Amino acid sequence: MIKSLFNAVSISFFLVLSSFSLASEKAIIDPSARFHPLVSDRGMVVSQEMLASQVGADILARGGNAVDAAVATGFALAVTLPRAGNLGGGGFMLVHLAAENKTVAIDYREMAPASASRDMFLDAEGDVDNKKARYSMQSSGVPGTVAGLLHALDSYGTMSLKQVLQPAIELAANGFKVSMDLSSSLQARQQTMHKNPASKEYFYKADGAGYEYGETLVQKHLAATLQRIAKKGRSGFYQGKTAQLIVAEMQRSGGLISHKDLTSYRVIERTPVCGDYRGNSVCAMPPPSSGGVHMLQMLNILEGWDLASLGHNSAAYIHRLVESMRRAYADRSSYLGDPDYFPVPVAELTDKQYATELREQINLAKSSRSADIRPGLDNRSAGKESTETTHFSTWDRWGNVVSNTYTLNFSYGSGISVTGAGFLLNNEMDDFSAKPGSPNGYGLVGGIANAIEPGKRPLSSMTPTIVFDKSGAPILATGSPGGSTIITIVMQMLLNIIDFDMNVAEATAAPRIHHQWLPDRVFYEAGVSADTLQVLREMGHQLNDKTSRLGATQSIQSDSDGAMFYGTADYRREGSGVAIPIK
Repeated sequence: MIKSLFNAVSISFFLVLSSFSLASEKAIIDPSARFHPLVSDRGMVVSQEMLASQVGADILARGGNAVDAAVATGFALAVTLPRAGNLGGGGFMLVHLAAENKTVAIDYREMAPASASRDMFLDAEGDVDNKKARYSMQSSGVPGTVAGLLHALDSYGTMSLKQVLQPAIELAANGFKVSMDLSSSLQARQQTMHKNPASKEYFYKADGAGYEYGETLVQKHLAATLQRIAKKGRSGFYQGKTAQLIVAEMQRSGGLISHKDLTSYRVIERTPVCGDYRGNSVCAMPPPSSGGVHMLQMLNILEGWDLASLGHNSAAYIHRLVESMRRAYADRSSYLGDPDYFPVPVAELTDKQYATELREQINLAKSSRSADIRPGLDNRSAGKESTETTHFSTWDRWGNVVSNTYTLNFSYGSGISVTGAGFLLNNEMDDFSAKPGSPNGYGLVGGIANAIEPGKRPLSSMTPTIVFDKSGAPILATGSPGGSTIITIVMQMLLNIIDFDMNVAEATAAPRIHHQWLPDRVFYEAGVSADTLQVLREMGHQLNDKTSRLGATQSIQSDSDGAMFYGTADYRREGSGVAIPIK
C-alpha cells in the first residue's frame, strides 16, 4: 500500500510560497497537488478551498494540533466556501488521538425541531411537496456545526477559541478575493438566491450583480456572528443575539426552529464503525451516517475476489462494484436511521458471513435488476442531486488525525439566509423520508427507519474515514462531498490504494463509477474505456450518460511510522488546495 508513495513524491511546480496576512506564520500551499502529492514532515491540511487550507496549516505552524487546525479550517470554510462550508448546517468528524491510540466519532448532524412531524411535507393528496421539503424555511433542521466544532476544540484541541476563530473573522470582516469557482457558483445559483433578500444582500453587489473573479467579498454580518461565538462560545450562537435573529427569521417565514430547539441541541460522541479489509482497519462514521456501515458491507463483499487480477476499471471489476453497491443501497433503504430512534442492525449489516451470502447471489456474467433486489436482511430472516457537501482532512506531526465532512445539504442549502446574521440555513429536513418509498433530492429511497420525528437526526451518506495499517498506525484520512455518491467514492479511494497500490494522487485522479440501487443506472466519469462500457452494456447494465464528476476527495496519506505526509486535493473541484506548515 505504501510503495507508490515514494514513486510520486515530487512537489508540484505550481507551489506558491505565500505569507498569509491573516496569521503570524507562513504556509506552503499547493493549489493543485493533483497528479503528484504534496509532501511534508510537519503535518498537513487538505480542503476544498485554498484559503481555508492555509488557515489550518498556519494553526499547525503555530503549534496547534490536528483538531485545532480542523476547527479553524471549518470556520474559515464558512466564510470562503459558502455553498457548503457553514455555520447553519451540520456534519460528522472522525478524530484519531495518537497519544491514547483512540478514535472517536463526533456527531453534530442537524436535529429535527420539536414541532416537526412525520407528514409535515405531504400535500392534501398525500404526496411529497418537494418545494416545501427543500426550499422553504421548514426545510431547515437545528444547526449543529458551531456546537460540533466547539465540542471538538474543547475536548481535544490545545488552542483557544479566539485563536482558531480569528482567521475566519478577519476573512469575513476584511474580505477576500473571489475565486473563479466562487464567482461561477454564485452566478449559477443567482435566481434562487435572489429570492431571499438576506442572501441577495450577503452574496451579491448592491445592484444585484454577481462578484467577478478577483473582486473582494466582505461579509460584515457573518464577521459579527463569528465574533459573538469567539467571545461567548456556544452561547454566542445558540443563545443571545444570533439565536434571536434565527428565531425571528423562523417566525417571519413560517419556520419551526425555536429558542428551546437551539438551546437543546446536543453533540453526541459515538463509537466509530470499524472493520477489517485485507488486514487494514477501516474506521468511519456510524449511524446516523449510512456511510461507514455500507462502505464496510461493500468491502466485505468485494474482499472475496482478487480485484487486482481483474484490472482497474475493467468490466469485470466494475461489474463486481456495481452489484455490491446495488445490494448495500437496497439495505440502506430499510435499515438505516438515527440509532437513538431506530434499532439499526449495524453488526448484522457488517457481518462477513452476511457479505458472503450476498456475494454468492451475484452472477459474475450478468447484471442484476434492482427491481429484483430487496433488502437482504429481510430475505435472510424470512428464509439529480446536489453535491455541495464539503470534506477536509488534517494531520499533525504528533500523529493526530481529523477527517471531517459537513454540509448545508444542497448547494447554498435552501438559499435562505438569516437576516442580520450573515449565514445560510440548511435544508437537511429533506434527508428524512418524507414518505416511505418516495425519493429525496438525491434519489435515495427510505422508510420508517428514517421517518421525521422531533429531535431526530436525518440519515446521511457522509463518510469521513481513517484507515489504519496492520500495526494500528493511521495511514489514510479521506472523505468527499457528493450526496448519495459519497459512500462509493470513498470506497473506491480505498480500493485504489489498497488493492491497486496507487499513491494518494493516483487514487484521486482515477475515474469513478456509482450505483445506488434506485434508479437502476450506472453513473461513470470520463476515462472509463469505451470497450469497457460496451461490455457492461452487453452484461445487461443500464448506463447513465457520462457524468462530469463524482465527488471531490480531500485526502492525506502517511507512511506507517508517521514521518511523512502526502496530500492531494481533488482536481474535480476548482479552488481546492493542500497546505503545509513551515517554520
